[in-house]
Amino acid sequence: MKNLFLTLLFACGILVARAEERNLLQHAADRDRVRAALVAGREWVPYPAYADRKAWDALTGENREMLIRRGEKGLDFEWKVIRATDYLEFERSGNRKIMEDRNNANLKTLADLVVAELAEGEGRFVDQILNGAFHLCEMTSWALSAHTKLQRSHRSLPAKDDHVIALVSCEAGAMLAWIDYFFAETFDRIDPSVSKRIRREVKERILDTYMSRGERFWWTGFREDGKHTINNWNPWCNCNVLQCFLLLEENPDRLADAVYRTMQSVDKFFNYVKGDGACEEGPAYWEAAGGKAYDYLQVLSWATNGGVSLFEEPMIRDMGEYISRSYVGDGWVVNFADATARGAGPAPLIYRYGKAVGSDEMMHFAAALVAEKRSTLLGFGRDMLRTLENIRFCGELAATTPELPSHAFTWYPETQFCYMRLGDLFLAAKGGHNNESHNHNDIGTFTFYVDREPVLLDAGVGTYTRQTFSSERYTIWSMQSDYHNLPKINGVSQHQGAEYKASDVEVDARRRTFSLDIARAYPAEAGIRSWRRGYRLQPNGVTLTDDFALTAPATPNELHFMCRGEADIATPGRIAITTPTGRRAVLRYDAALFEPSVERVALPDPRLSNVWGDEVLRLKLRARKVQAKGSYKIAVEAVK
Repeated sequence: MKNLFLTLLFACGILVARAEERNLLQHAADRDRVRAALVAGREWVPYPAYADRKAWDALTGENREMLIRRGEKGLDFEWKVIRATDYLEFERSGNRKIMEDRNNANLKTLADLVVAELAEGEGRFVDQILNGAFHLCEMTSWALSAHTKLQRSHRSLPAKDDHVIALVSCEAGAMLAWIDYFFAETFDRIDPSVSKRIRREVKERILDTYMSRGERFWWTGFREDGKHTINNWNPWCNCNVLQCFLLLEENPDRLADAVYRTMQSVDKFFNYVKGDGACEEGPAYWEAAGGKAYDYLQVLSWATNGGVSLFEEPMIRDMGEYISRSYVGDGWVVNFADATARGAGPAPLIYRYGKAVGSDEMMHFAAALVAEKRSTLLGFGRDMLRTLENIRFCGELAATTPELPSHAFTWYPETQFCYMRLGDLFLAAKGGHNNESHNHNDIGTFTFYVDREPVLLDAGVGTYTRQTFSSERYTIWSMQSDYHNLPKINGVSQHQGAEYKASDVEVDARRRTFSLDIARAYPAEAGIRSWRRGYRLQPNGVTLTDDFALTAPATPNELHFMCRGEADIATPGRIAITTPTGRRAVLRYDAALFEPSVERVALPDPRLSNVWGDEVLRLKLRARKVQAKGSYKIAVEAVK
């Protein structure tokens, strides 16, 4: 669908974020059909019973000893107590890592212990698994300090009976459900109260809360207030909730009601995302958005013996192939919004998704990531489902031929992402609106890569704090249009909100061009009649044009470009850019129109410095005069 070999001209004004009532899951099956299709008991589970040692030996294969050694590291683990002040620190300073690091250490260690015991089967890890499970049950809440604000109090300190279903709390519930599934008989021989406690805690915190108070949580999509954008939370939480119900709910009618309710909720996600399959949150969020939607659909298909499945839907396949199309090379990806520029996603997940939807591209791409050492054959973490699936498909992935996709032109007409590849050059540009999930004010921005390395870049986002998802979000420099490859027009920057958007978007695959009017991305005080920005990818680089008309200009315009390494502005009309690895490019401009400058932006935040180093550069071309109407032309050429 997105391979455009013929010239395509597409002009449109983007719509604000509005759900299309596809209701794919509800069209696939109603509640009664779900009830009839559900596999009895736990027969849908694709993994051997704990006692089936031959099957586990076969499943873990050559990885068996490694899985056991990994679990052994947790045998003497001291379970982390999360103090009241660890939760309150989120309110006091905005720091969420203090609480999260302790919580993640507990959950990841518990997952490693579970896998090690399944692999070895001698009971050596059982007591420590019991300790971890008991520790979870004793916690007031499984929610993170940044998510306990979903309580009625809207405070960070957990309330005893005000249960919150959020990203990590639902994973904790699913982990306990899997522990009960595998080890209930073993625990019963120790003390029958253990399994009873696990089931009661998951029932109260997840099952009952979801069915009786699910509307409280914005991510379900059941609220009608329109105040929240549906994003990766929806499939992520619903996937874990679904596992909890399928593993623990004994009443077949209530189970059918619950499964169908998750289908209604996940339909809200499929209704919100664009039909072109792009993930507006960027590749780093794909595994939590499209990837989690796949996980949900896979579990639903197992539970109904394939009776409810969307894997034949073109949109679902397009959602998967977004991750392979967004890969530039050498670990770099197109990173609009809060996504990081490094990391192409977990290969095992990409492989399984590709196999489910019949995408050879995804399966070979996954193998290429392993071959490049960008991903491992086995991924570990607190997600039990993915960890078990990684083990199950490890051999298949290892035997797959690696091949990177190399599409010349990829266009996502609804999300308005455009990717172009020509030889060693890659260009990504976007339209859209400024109320996308994990939004940055970035309408019309672009990134440019030479020999698979970013020359003009998108910085991404720093470590999440309280400020990141608050009214202060756009005080953070990396969220602002002035720190993207965009103009500051008449002294005014882009503004956030769905009404700030691109218009008159055009692409031409044969000429390798992308253009749009970005005037409506700026507030009225900018006084913009029109500002048409265009990009053209050519064999030696990219040409950028800005054609504009303003009503009452008072301040010179500025063009901004983000890069890293060194930028030499000594020669009028050219800026020589050298990346830290020696890639070179020249940015050419009209010296009669612009005065150049370079600003060094320090990166003390490790989430940014781990990608870019200690700093990035902001190149500024400030217009020498105020103009009501005019044209700018910038050429960025690769230097071999």
